[in-house]
Amino acid sequence: MIKNILITGGAGYIGSHVAEILFKDNKNIFIVDNLSTGFKNLINKKTLFYNLNILKTSKLRKIILENKIDSVIHLAASLSIGIGEKYPKFYYKNNVLGTKSLLKACQNSSVKNFIFSSTAAVYKDGQKIVSEKSKIYPKSVYGKTKLKAEREIILSCKKNKINYAILRYFNVCGASPSGKIGLVTKGDHLFKNISTELMKKKPSIKIYGNNYNTKDGTAIRDYIHVSDLADIHKKVLTNIAKTLKSNIINCGYGKGISVNEVAREFQKQSIKKINVKFQSRRPGDMEMIVSNNKKLQSIIKWKPKFNSLSFIVRSCIKWELICAKKNFKN
Repeated sequence: MIKNILITGGAGYIGSHVAEILFKDNKNIFIVDNLSTGFKNLINKKTLFYNLNILKTSKLRKIILENKIDSVIHLAASLSIGIGEKYPKFYYKNNVLGTKSLLKACQNSSVKNFIFSSTAAVYKDGQKIVSEKSKIYPKSVYGKTKLKAEREIILSCKKNKINYAILRYFNVCGASPSGKIGLVTKGDHLFKNISTELMKKKPSIKIYGNNYNTKDGTAIRDYIHVSDLADIHKKVLTNIAKTLKSNIINCGYGKGISVNEVAREFQKQSIKKINVKFQSRRPGDMEMIVSNNKKLQSIIKWKPKFNSLSFIVRSCIKWELICAKKNFKN
């Protein structure tokens, strides 16, 4: 039975959406976040929130034991591919050592289920469409740290008889249809960056690389709406708890969209002219990566609700208008 769920990184973009969807199932949600990139405004008031770095193993373990946590959704991580290339030690500390600390805190406890937010960046570049059996060879520091975390989880969960699901995210985007939560910070997030620019009189965006071997020269990604991704977490958690079978699962729509196509869709929905500036490719970026999501569909009979590029773009623009009026605080 799933009752008490701990979400690390629950004050972040994806974590807040996962919490939102789990509340609808009347689960008790506990959030651990050090607010380095998360925001208090995104935390549902019904949650019990702990401002804590997951490297604090003993304090983390106390939270797990006191609240009789049965399921953990581990989202706390450093995410930017570009920043990871500059600060590899920092990424190793947060993504690998942080995961090891959490796993240690889960040992000999009431935790029976563990879901981990991994990434498509663990796959070898150049494969274009990847299944869970595709070659693994991360190009970026970010991908390398996530792969190491995956391996730590598999070893620890098998040893401690914890059901696990490793979810390899493709490119997450969009904002909640409720209008209550969305992405606050910028960075490597294409949809966020363009949405923010549209709030200006003369919007301008940068596209990194226009000489890839793709249909329009720009990189191709499999973009998935954050609310669909949150739904996957809920259904996969139910699945591993019921079947007692652990899994590694791709989370994407199985459809490739170029960066240029995204920019054009934003242009279509804006009355302002968007000035596009092409830049050199970034280290660590893949040319094309699209998910084979047959395993996901098979395991949870999943059907997306928000897989229209037009809808995703509208949700981003709507959220940005709301975001501009709010004062988000860490």
